[in-house]
Amino acid sequence: MGLLFFGFMPLSGLLSQKVQDSSLLTIDRIFNSPEFRMERFGPVHWTDDGTAYTMVERSSSGIRGQDIVRYDTQGGEKEILVAAGRLIPAGTDKPLTIANYIWSNDKHKLLIFTNTQKLWRLHTRGDYWVLDLLSWDLQRLGVDLPESSLMFAKFSPDDSRVAYVSDHNLYVESLGDHHITQLTGDGTVTLINGTFDWAYEEEFSCRDGFSWSPDGSEIAYWQLDASDIHDFLLINNTDSVYSYVIPVQYPKVGYLPSGCRIGVVPSSGGRTTWMEIPGDVREHYLPRMMWDPNGGHLLVQQLNYRQDTLWLWRCRATTGEAVNIYTESDPAWVDVVDEWQWLDNGRTFLWTSEKDGWRHYYRIAADGSAETLITPGPYDVINLERIDSKNDMCYFIASPDNPTQRYLYRLPLNGEGTLEMITPADAKGTHSYDIAPGCAFAFHHFSCLTSPPVTELVALPGHEVIRVVNDNASFLQAYDKLRHSHNELFRVTTADGVQMDGWMMKPPDFDPSGKYPVLFYVYGEPAGQTATDSWPHNLWYLMLAQKGYIVMTLDNRGTPCPRGREWRKSIYRKVGVLNSHDQAMAAKEILKWDFVDPDRIAVWGWSGGGSMTLNLMFRYPEIYKTGLAVAAVSDERYYNTIYQQRYMGLLAENPEDYTEGSPITFAGNLQGNLLFVHGTGDDNVHYQNAEALINELIKNNKQFTFMPYPNRTHGIYEGENTTRHLYTLLTNYLMEHTPPGAR
Repeated sequence: MGLLFFGFMPLSGLLSQKVQDSSLLTIDRIFNSPEFRMERFGPVHWTDDGTAYTMVERSSSGIRGQDIVRYDTQGGEKEILVAAGRLIPAGTDKPLTIANYIWSNDKHKLLIFTNTQKLWRLHTRGDYWVLDLLSWDLQRLGVDLPESSLMFAKFSPDDSRVAYVSDHNLYVESLGDHHITQLTGDGTVTLINGTFDWAYEEEFSCRDGFSWSPDGSEIAYWQLDASDIHDFLLINNTDSVYSYVIPVQYPKVGYLPSGCRIGVVPSSGGRTTWMEIPGDVREHYLPRMMWDPNGGHLLVQQLNYRQDTLWLWRCRATTGEAVNIYTESDPAWVDVVDEWQWLDNGRTFLWTSEKDGWRHYYRIAADGSAETLITPGPYDVINLERIDSKNDMCYFIASPDNPTQRYLYRLPLNGEGTLEMITPADAKGTHSYDIAPGCAFAFHHFSCLTSPPVTELVALPGHEVIRVVNDNASFLQAYDKLRHSHNELFRVTTADGVQMDGWMMKPPDFDPSGKYPVLFYVYGEPAGQTATDSWPHNLWYLMLAQKGYIVMTLDNRGTPCPRGREWRKSIYRKVGVLNSHDQAMAAKEILKWDFVDPDRIAVWGWSGGGSMTLNLMFRYPEIYKTGLAVAAVSDERYYNTIYQQRYMGLLAENPEDYTEGSPITFAGNLQGNLLFVHGTGDDNVHYQNAEALINELIKNNKQFTFMPYPNRTHGIYEGENTTRHLYTLLTNYLMEHTPPGAR
């Protein structure tokens, strides 16, 4: 194991540190000082007609708690709907802390989510309380169930009951007498009702696993059987005298996932009817379902194990009979359709497909018999913002002319209109929206590479600004006192003819006649795009630029840029190979620039970016002299079966691609300076990746530096001072091995 040696600072250096230049950033100012904290706005809940919105604010009554307030959209008038004092349970003197809240359909009741606990990524377990807004009665749900065990509570359509999950079983509680009906009784650690296992949550964003029928008579829910999934054992060595293991149900590459099925149970209790979707329950995925708005049927998306075919099934709730009404396939992979919803009172639904080479919206008949392309043209839709049912319009984000930017557009749902840009054309950058029901108003969020985020309330479709609700004034005031970097977008064409977008931060005192070191920030896998015309959100980069580094990032082929299907799916079975090749070829072009020092090239990344860092250091040692790899997958066979086989094909059929794409295969080529970092409690990219790579580097007599963070997860943030320590480590290593400043 390599060791870090930082040495001692001479007395003169210590004395000089007492007088700090306030225009320069330091690690302590970034991570320990409140001066650069951005203001927070929201989340907001629109009223049904969009004429008002509600949000949580610090109580104005002197009580240490939170009020739920209502703002008039047009005029901005404020009204306290629920004062903090209304949220004090009987026998206590403190109001509930509001993690989230849900209005009943008639707006006479309120569900309060509080006392939350994290399950894997998010705080999805906790306690739920119901506040009656007429009587102000406050009652906790599931009082006989374990504390902080309730998940995904939701009102029935008639607001008389609430359904929720606790310890992998599904319950319904009457709000009249608080009688609880247990709908499932077979839930265990491995038989999961109404929610999901680790892999479904991580790779399909599946958490809430049940849904009321439109009339409230039934509940549809997922059941996962993880009994055949191997536990990966995380070892905790520090929280007790004796170490103990933390098992995680984790299907590695080549192993089958949890068995999955969907059932419908009467909400009053009774027998579950299972949907008769063909196939072995362990050799497919069921990542999405929704009720027909007219009741009686479910639509269910089914992916095969290879994830190159997606079937859409219409299932009869009473019998389980399943009819295939639509099928998508792709030589690479098919993405789950998230942006699907009913149109025309259930006669059609919205669908997303890349079948013509671009990501587009389609309007499909409820029985799959007919379809209409809504968004024709050589561009990708990026995400749906809102359907305007009254005017039959679809509002969505796209950027036909620049894949680094995002703008709001709209089109008629009949597919016959002309693409209309709603975002002002002169506001270059990245825009997102939270559009109100009725589409008359929206919260507009904007930033670009040189401007921090601003949120304003606008009227649609004209985009007239009603008022600015968050301008990050305090952050801007502090930021404007700093020495700013020169941020700019650029495009590089590689020797292969591939055009790659990127951005760079140059030092504040940049001199084009000098030669500067470069730190490349990389990711490069299908799960993320880094080169966007948006606020970089990382003051650490500015600190490095102030020290004399150029910081850059580029997006290679295979990243989810809005550049068409071919760009995104060219990486199939080539993760680790194609993406690192593109990055290295782009770097070769950048090394030709007069102001870049080819002898001081560093690279860093986290997770998939950590893997990319290792691949670049091992495959292209002539380019990259220093690497900082955090939480990296060193061997693709160690990652989960859903993600890795989606993009790499089945391990049993093309194992050579896994070998060729894994950094560990090329560890013997290391020539430069390598620091790699891993949390020993990482449930996502397991610590075994680090130990396997350590063994390979030792075998090849390669010297390196390694830093384990005990019991930290994939984000390496738990524990006092962890983030500050990590970025101090990264900064010191970079400065020691790739000195800053122009030459």
